[in-house]
Parts: sequence; C-alpha cells; structure tokens
Amino acid sequence: MTAADPAPVRTRDTVPAAPGRRPMTVLVVSQALGGAGMAAGITVGALLAEDLLGSTGLAGLPAALYTGGAAVGAMTVGRVSQHRGRRPGLALGHGAAALGSVGVVAGAAAGWTALLLTALFVYGAGSVTGLLARYAGADLAPPERRGRATGTVLLATTLGAVAGPNLVGPTGTVAAAYGLPRLTGPFLLAAVAYTAACLVLLLWLRPDPMAVARARAAATGPAPPSDGGPVAKKAATVPGPGQARVATGPEETDTETDTGASRTPSGRPGRRRPSGVVTGATVTISAQLVMIAVMTMTPVHMAAHGHSTQAAGTVIALHVGAMFLPSRLSGSLVDRLGAPPVAVASGVVLLVAGVLAGLLPPQGFAGPAFALVLLGIGWNLALVSGSAMVTEAAPPATAAVVQGQVDVGMSLAGATGGMVSGLTVAGAGYPLLAVAGGVLAVAVIPAVALRGGFGRPLA
Repeated sequence: MTAADPAPVRTRDTVPAAPGRRPMTVLVVSQALGGAGMAAGITVGALLAEDLLGSTGLAGLPAALYTGGAAVGAMTVGRVSQHRGRRPGLALGHGAAALGSVGVVAGAAAGWTALLLTALFVYGAGSVTGLLARYAGADLAPPERRGRATGTVLLATTLGAVAGPNLVGPTGTVAAAYGLPRLTGPFLLAAVAYTAACLVLLLWLRPDPMAVARARAAATGPAPPSDGGPVAKKAATVPGPGQARVATGPEETDTETDTGASRTPSGRPGRRRPSGVVTGATVTISAQLVMIAVMTMTPVHMAAHGHSTQAAGTVIALHVGAMFLPSRLSGSLVDRLGAPPVAVASGVVLLVAGVLAGLLPPQGFAGPAFALVLLGIGWNLALVSGSAMVTEAAPPATAAVVQGQVDVGMSLAGATGGMVSGLTVAGAGYPLLAVAGGVLAVAVIPAVALRGGFGRPLA
C-alpha cells in the first residue's frame, strides 16, 4: 500500500455488505445529540458577538468564524474518515465542537475577545460533523435507497436542533446562576451534547459505514469515477461466504469501453458522470451561502424591531426544524425523480423565502417565522439533492476526501455569507440582503442542475 492509498477500515471477514439497523440507529442518536449543540451557534452566536464587540456590522463575524472553521473541520474529518473510518472521523469532529463550546463560555465570561473568537472557530470546525454524517448514512444504504438514508440522518438532527433554540431562556438562567453571561447558556448545552455524541460514536458505531460502502462496492462493481478519478482498489483477498471484499484504495483503474459505458454502484450499465461532483457541490454551496447570510442576521433584525431573544430563538428553532424535518421526503423525491428536479425546486423555494423575508413586516412574529421556515426547506432540498449527486459521482477509494472537499466549499460559502451579511445589513439593510440572496439562489441552482440532466434518478 502506498502513502496515497487509504488505509483499510475493517478487515474483510468482519464487514457484511448488509450491516443491519444498528449502525444507522447509532448515527441517529449521535445526530440528535449533535443537533442540540449545533443550534447554539446559530441562535446566539451573532447576539453574543454584538454584545461583546459593540457593533452590528460585526455581528456576522461568529458565523464567518464557525463556518470558516467548518472548512478546516470538513477537510480534516474527511481525511480521517477516508484513512481510519467514519467512526473516528465523526467522533473527532464532535470532540472538537465540545472543546470549542467550552472555550466560548470561558471567553465570554472573561470578556476575552480573542479566546471567544478562537473558540468559535474550533466550535465551527467540529460542528460540521453533523452535516458530514449524512454521507455515513448513505454508506450504509444500497444505491436505490441512498436518498432516504441521507434524509434519515439529517432528520435525526431535528430532535436536538429544534429543542436547542427553545432552551435559550432556561440555559441562560442556568448560566446566570453560575455567574456567566446569559447568552453562554446554549454553549453550555452544546458542550454536554457534543461530548455525549462523541462517546456514542466511539462506543457503538460498528461496523464502520465506510467499510460497509467499500464492501458493497467491491461486491457489485466499482463506482464511476468523479471527474476522471480512479475507481476503488479491489482487495487482494477472496471474500468468504456472506462477505464482500473491501476496497481499500486506488490501485486498479477500469477503462471505458468503446461506447464510453461504465457501471453504476448498483451494477447497472450507465455513463460516467465526471461533472457530478461539481454539479452537486455548486448546488449545496449556493444554498449554503444564501441560507447562512439570511439566517445569521434574522435575530439581529428582529431584535432591532423589538422582538425578544426568546422570540428570535423560536424563529430560529422553526427554521432549523425546516432545515431537517423534510429530509426523508427530500430523500424519497431524489430516489424517485432524480436529484436535478429536486435541486431546481430548491432554487425556487429559496427565492420565495428571500423575497418574503425582505418584504414582510418585521414587527410581527409570523412574517419572519414563515420566511425562515421556507428558507430551511429550500436549503434542505438543495443539500439532499446535491449530496446525492456527489455520492453518486465519488468513487469509494476517495469518497470521504471528495465529500470533505465539497463541505469545505460549503463552509467557505457560509463564512462569506456570514461576514457579508453583517456588512450588508449595516450598509443597506436586511431587506436588500434577503431579496438578493433569493435572486442569487434561483439564478444559479436551477441552471446548474438543468445542465446535469433533468429528471434522471441517480441510481
């Protein structure tokens, strides 16, 4: 094995191609815990920074930091997952998020801006794990059910993510009782939730989803390469009864026939899709940019029009619920219709969300809440459809690294959206930010998805 080859995740004789329900159940539990931690930064990060820095223009800085940190985290978790397996990769991410949460509390309590901002970066580097786990869910499913498996993992995030923002008041009371700033309360919850998610994965996620995916790929035939990359290396040993060989790295490269045909992960003949990763990445990255920009400044916009922190937290809870609750439905649509039409729908929904967020009266609660729910639904449609494109196009030998790179792009887009959002609101107002975001989504996402081919199921 060369240095470039990914290390084997599990031995051949311990990895069934059909792993049963236990790994998915463990993923669901860890996602529910991690969702509660993820909601902390979304709900009070901007408000905490505004209090400490004393500037609305810098209120988007926390989103920029933890989404910028997520870029580093996505690459790191992706590489660890490729070489060591999903279990240590995802556990590492949750552990980093727990450490960052503790740092945020300490920095805010001491009034030390440098520590607070550094901790937000570390928190972001770990919190990206909640999204990367969707690929672990896809690893556990056959091609025709990958959309629903991805949706199941994302749906599990809802359990904690919706509860988290609604606990802003109670956790703030707990923080105040210990002499800490009230806004650090959600980060106390995040520290506990991420630690628990880390332990759940380390103790119970077996067999490793990455090993299952390689075993299935070796049993059914290699996946099509992404952007001309190599297919999975085939194991040198012969599988035993009931077992499949585990692809451990790029070694053997299949060439196309004279007709350009290859085989899909389901074993059926089909054409290679070298643009699949690029198309899927563009869909998810565009949606992330728009969603982060509008979502980040919504609590600040509401506070400026007399809403309480709890009201803003409730709106964000509804938004986060909409980001993840439709996941099973979105996954089913992808499995039935293909990813491109679902991606087109996401662009339209994001446009409507942006226009409503910018134009509805901000004094009432219903307007911002409805707009943010639509924003979450549009993001979910884009994430599930774009992830399906990436999963289909990325070969097992490099899948986790490719997926990590895509999420790096999402994180950088989120960092850009977080920073630009504060400056835009300070200079031109929230309505312009929201409407411009919706226009950008509908201009980019459908065009890219249609280029990829409308109405073709991925498997």
